[in-house]
Amino acid sequence: MSSSSELDRRPAVDPHDEPSAEWGWHGTFPKGIRIAGWLSTLAVFSLLIGNHRGRVENVWVIAVGVAMALGLIWLQVRSRTSWRR
Repeated sequence: MSSSSELDRRPAVDPHDEPSAEWGWHGTFPKGIRIAGWLSTLAVFSLLIGNHRGRVENVWVIAVGVAMALGLIWLQVRSRTSWRR
């Protein structure tokens, strides 16, 4: 029989699927994802600067930028309230 402490020490990820789990680290960069998301959103809004003759491009750039910003805000709110569920 195996003790429960032995089962707790086993990695949740198979090292064959994720080689980084073998040497002790396996995770994501939540702050890095948010920072990259906001930098990408700023880059999208920077596309408004230029020599546009029509306004259709501006409408699409604003729509995509607002969608990205709303997604990042939703991600932030969801991560703050996930422990309450």
